[in-house]
Amino acid sequence: MSANDSNESPLIEHLIELRARLVRALMGLGVVLLALLPFSRTLYTHLATPLISQLPAGQSMIATNPAGAFFAPLKLTFFTAVFVAVPWLLYQAWAFVAPGLYARERRLAVPLLGSAMALFYIGCAFAYFLVLPAVFHFLTTFRPEVIAITPDANAYLDFVLAIFFAFGASFELPVAMVILVLLGWVTPQQLREGRGYAVVGIFVLAAVLTPPDVVSQLMLAIPMCVLYELGIHASRWLMPRDQDKTAAP
Repeated sequence: MSANDSNESPLIEHLIELRARLVRALMGLGVVLLALLPFSRTLYTHLATPLISQLPAGQSMIATNPAGAFFAPLKLTFFTAVFVAVPWLLYQAWAFVAPGLYARERRLAVPLLGSAMALFYIGCAFAYFLVLPAVFHFLTTFRPEVIAITPDANAYLDFVLAIFFAFGASFELPVAMVILVLLGWVTPQQLREGRGYAVVGIFVLAAVLTPPDVVSQLMLAIPMCVLYELGIHASRWLMPRDQDKTAAP
């Protein structure tokens, strides 16, 4: 066997392994999607509850195009399937990259992945149970009486999915801070010293990601400030001891 053949063989094996992992990931997602399809209407009903509960009695959503009432629940079902299948998808990605990691990298990657997944779910749950009811209550309370709220099914779905993504991604802040510290780009001391700038940046980010109302902006900014403090403590705890002593004042 030539040197070129020996070099190409591991590459081909990695590509075959990657294809197998992708197929398994898609098959798992497909199974979850098929299991959720019969509950498409129920899922959308639950998703619409935070808004419907704030509307006048007897008022509901509309579909501005004939297919809107059909495709909106299907679209929600697909995103719900992805949401539910995230642990399986991450496991397939982890099983592909884990053999190439050092033992310490594997020990750190597992809790980081688990924390990232849990924080994303917590962020979405926080948005659904607390943020959306408060936002819709605020918007419906302060609207002029001459304006009737008749939300479109697809527009509402896009709005809620954007809120879920914004809060889920924002709740990843401690994990991002820990990764930056582990990479050596910043130190816990620098994170503490930059706390004031971080708070200003958090409020600016909250104003960009949330609807133009004070309620949702505060409900995103305040938890992110708490998570920033949590990220400082977590990064200090996970930082290698020799680096921690060097960075300490």
